[in-house]
Amino acid sequence: MDTDAALDRLREIDGFGDASHDTVEIERLGGLTNVVFRVRRDGTDYLLRIPGPGTEEYIDRKVEATNAKAAAAAGVSPRVIHFDEDSGLMLADYIHAPTMSPETFCSTKGAPKRAGRAFAKLHNSGETFDFRFELFSMIDGYLDVLSQKDTTLPDGYHDTVKEAESVRAALDANPAQLAPCHCDPLCENFLDDGADMWIVDWEYSGMNDPLWDLGDLSVEAGFDDAHDREMLEAYFGGPPSQAQISRMVIYKAMCDLLWTLWGLIQHADGNPAEDFWAYSTERFARCRALMADPSFPGHVEAVRRG
Repeated sequence: MDTDAALDRLREIDGFGDASHDTVEIERLGGLTNVVFRVRRDGTDYLLRIPGPGTEEYIDRKVEATNAKAAAAAGVSPRVIHFDEDSGLMLADYIHAPTMSPETFCSTKGAPKRAGRAFAKLHNSGETFDFRFELFSMIDGYLDVLSQKDTTLPDGYHDTVKEAESVRAALDANPAQLAPCHCDPLCENFLDDGADMWIVDWEYSGMNDPLWDLGDLSVEAGFDDAHDREMLEAYFGGPPSQAQISRMVIYKAMCDLLWTLWGLIQHADGNPAEDFWAYSTERFARCRALMADPSFPGHVEAVRRG
């Protein structure tokens, strides 16, 4: 999508109906499934998000709108100025801070700590998100979407879902108190201004076990044990218990199990942003490797005991 098309969409928003290339500057920023632009008018910057084709199959924009506004109220996300719940067109305040990547998350001093604090601020905010992010229900839902598309699953996927029944049983035996969670903490969904970590993109957000967010970010950023410890200690305000560590570890495997399917949907839809078949098979291989690690049953048991 070029800036002319973005300008057309911008004009749909109240207060921007007369926008032109003479009155606004528009810069393409990127996005995996959506298209994102920085818009500058009268010295003020905004973020314009235009949903990608096919995203309506698996994203509820009404839920996203509610949760994005609640996250802003929690103080971890920018103010939402406009959100069209039918099309998903969104305009928000622009945060002047670098977008994170796996490399910068691991190399920037204090970044895991700031992420842990941001998660704690969100999870303890008292805000309520629409939608219950339930891992195994979402796996079933994505499998249903894929059943209607021309694609195949990686070898052994269904067997691994069956193996994950032990994880489901452990989580059911010791359920977490649900909290508003991002649920899709890609590094690129974080902006670090050096004092605070801001979180954006609430498409998959919902009420969830808070340790999902930490485990998923650890996977996305490629954290080592030291990074995990820094994030966890900042999150809990002190050393985590073994059960808390183990809960995060099993979610590392489970997020890869789920997002394997998300990547296959992108592959089937012909999303050109990256090689989503490779993305999916790599995630699935990582999931299987962690579940096959000799320490994994001990983590599952630690979660079951609580």
